[in-house]
Amino acid sequence: MARSLKAVFGFLCLAVLASHLWAMSGWNEDRGVYDDICYLRQAHLFQRFGLAGFDTDISRDDDGYLTSKLNAIGYPTWNDATRPCHNLMRATGKLVIQYPPGVGLVLALFPAGHQVVPMYMLATIAVFGFALLAIFLARKINSIPIAGVFGCLAVYLMINPVKASYSMAPTVVLCALAGFLTARWLSGPQHDSRIGLIMPLGFVLGLAVNFRLANLFLAAGYCLFLLVAFLKSRKAPQFLQGALFAIAFVAGLAPTIASHTINAGSPLTSTYSGGPDVKPLDLSFSVVSDYLHDPLQVVLLLLGIAGSLWLLGREDSARRVALVTLGNLAVNLAFFLTHPIATPYYTIPIALLSLWSLLFALVLQERESSGQRFVERATSAG
Repeated sequence: MARSLKAVFGFLCLAVLASHLWAMSGWNEDRGVYDDICYLRQAHLFQRFGLAGFDTDISRDDDGYLTSKLNAIGYPTWNDATRPCHNLMRATGKLVIQYPPGVGLVLALFPAGHQVVPMYMLATIAVFGFALLAIFLARKINSIPIAGVFGCLAVYLMINPVKASYSMAPTVVLCALAGFLTARWLSGPQHDSRIGLIMPLGFVLGLAVNFRLANLFLAAGYCLFLLVAFLKSRKAPQFLQGALFAIAFVAGLAPTIASHTINAGSPLTSTYSGGPDVKPLDLSFSVVSDYLHDPLQVVLLLLGIAGSLWLLGREDSARRVALVTLGNLAVNLAFFLTHPIATPYYTIPIALLSLWSLLFALVLQERESSGQRFVERATSAG
């Protein structure tokens, strides 16, 4: 029965994947969104100048790449000296791309003119792989449908709403990977050997910031968990975990640190500084109504909260994962619900990171529990 269920849900995920790949094959890179052009310009700079492409000053558009792209999508002021999604950095005097360099680095791996479609296809295949992994790891009849339905949903999201921003495709892949690493790190007995899992987890979360600066908050719950664990125990292993996590996280941030240093004059100065997207927090929470009118984000967030609360009542290993996801959800929602702008994808990363973590915690706990029961039966029989 379990194998049949796994096969059915694996086939359903495959069907969603095939449908998406077919739809993506017909996408046009010039869809009229100027944010897309800026990501493609960053990729163009990397392909043209190599690592020197971190410097995104508008003076480097001497081949007319940006102006021609803006003209192609009908941008009204395509030949204006003030470009969209570029900000003037006072420290360097440069007019630079405001976005971190991660999307450009990924797009630069593909040939010009054929960059977006393969990026989305590979990202969708990667998410499909994580969906199959969760389905394969599930042991119980009740958990297999949970893994299968969520796997199909995760693949479906790769078009709506992930297509809304090029930064989302690599972000959701890293969320799936981080969710798996989170469950592996916190599930099961907390032996010293599990310290080795904290470095790849921190590195992956740091990498995510290179695609969206707001992804910085994806690490908030982990920082809180590690801090509380150390304050409660005051033991060296807990301190070591926190230190290793921080080192790996900063290492993952290296491309953004380099970009800020080159373009803004300081690793701690954002290229958003002074731009139109830098707005004060809105403590009136007026943006909440915008999110309430977006059922997809609301449902995903509610599932993350409900799943975390449910796992709090299970064994200690799953409970640790739930504590991390609840802390992460609280910090991220506090930020986005006080941010004066809402989009169809702002809260998708934290929702998916939480749900992947909870799902893998559930299925890994089942495998460990069944393994322990097998050992107990074998011992008693002996």
